[in-house]
Amino acid sequence: MADRGQTSPAAPATPRPGQTAMSWPALAAVAAGGALGALARAGLLAATPQHPATADWGTVLVNVLGCALIGVLMETLTRRPNPHPLLRPFLGVGVLGGFTTFSAAITDATDAFAAHQPGEALLAIAANLIGALLAVSAAAGATATLLDRAAQRKKT
Repeated sequence: MADRGQTSPAAPATPRPGQTAMSWPALAAVAAGGALGALARAGLLAATPQHPATADWGTVLVNVLGCALIGVLMETLTRRPNPHPLLRPFLGVGVLGGFTTFSAAITDATDAFAAHQPGEALLAIAANLIGALLAVSAAAGATATLLDRAAQRKKT
């Protein structure tokens, strides 16, 4: 019988290219991480109140910070010889995926457009997208530099 994308109990926690299903431990890791990330986002957004009918700059902060942390995480995990197979699903997809909220950024921008504030809406969209790209790139680069320096110190 052909495999229809189902994973066996012994399958790896993260899917390989072409796989469509994750193992139950990976799904549980994503769910648990997502809950923690969403709670962290809610706490941070509660500390940065939004004015009605305007773009939410707290959401921009959350998305930029989350993308910076994703850059650090991915650079770190890529350099580890054998990271635990549930680290990436739990921390990357779960915690940081639940923490960031690009759908809320678009909803906030839509609300700003509806309130006849197109300049603020476009600025918030640009800040989310450009800020996120710059944050992930800068954080990954800085992490790579720090890890390279640490590796050089170990050699000497």
